[in-house]
Amino acid sequence: MSLRKRIADSPRFNRMIEGIFARYVAFAYRTSRWQRSGCEAMDAAVAAGEPVIFVLWHQRLIMAPYIFDTSLGRICALTSAARAGRLAGQILVRLGFETIPMSSHKRHVALSREVRRRTKEGCSIGIAADGPRGPARISSGVPIAWARMTGCRVFTVAFAERRVLKMPTWDKQMLPLPFSRGVLLCQEWQDAVPKKPNEAESESLRLSLQSALDEITAQADQAVGREMTKK
Repeated sequence: MSLRKRIADSPRFNRMIEGIFARYVAFAYRTSRWQRSGCEAMDAAVAAGEPVIFVLWHQRLIMAPYIFDTSLGRICALTSAARAGRLAGQILVRLGFETIPMSSHKRHVALSREVRRRTKEGCSIGIAADGPRGPARISSGVPIAWARMTGCRVFTVAFAERRVLKMPTWDKQMLPLPFSRGVLLCQEWQDAVPKKPNEAESESLRLSLQSALDEITAQADQAVGREMTKK
């Protein structure tokens, strides 16, 4: 194993990087002016012990802990079991989330059982609709499948800031910058999910959710004077 890989796989090294990123995100949040809007229905559901499905684009993932109020209830974010996914997951943990690692080796049935178990405990589920590898801004059918399986309400969310740093990742992951102005938006997705949707219904629902995510992300960008792009 190369020295570079040994360093990247080192638990101590990863804890250090997680801590740096988590402290940076918290600092950027504290030093900027934020408006959190549209979260009342989600907050009320979570406070009443009703788990929800919390969906966003992977590009806007890093500010999720400031959109979902963890003082009202628990939330588990699905993260990749790969190195980058583990890092992102542990940053979210440091900011108040729990995680469920996904793996190509983990059977879909086992993952679904874990999601069902968590929601029965009252834990909400957070998922990047296009994660963990993309393509960017193309929703998978996973949020629809879990809405059907759990019966949970689905909320689309997004953040935007006047000034951001875009990372060199497949989705141009956005990091907030300090001393700026931003918004944290939430809106419930209103489409009813049948217990046994056929293929056409499932695709229609997937496209509807994808459109809703694009819409709330565009609203967030417009609110801070940014032009929304697909990248």
